[in-house]
Amino acid sequence: MAEQTYTVTGMTCGHCASSVTEEVQEIAGVTDVAVDLPTGRVTVTSDREIAVDDVRKAVEEAGYSLSA
Repeated sequence: MAEQTYTVTGMTCGHCASSVTEEVQEIAGVTDVAVDLPTGRVTVTSDREIAVDDVRKAVEEAGYSLSA
């Protein structure tokens, strides 16, 4: 198992968090996504290392940005 935490900017509500969760869960190997809306932190649990570019693409697909 691997776990990575990212900061996502632009999320302001539960729907935002749901959109990000849905998109990131589509990445092959992802087993869990936990969003902490007040901090913008998104923790991704997977069965292997996930490339940050894959996470960035999923977050952008949801309409948000991955903080550097």
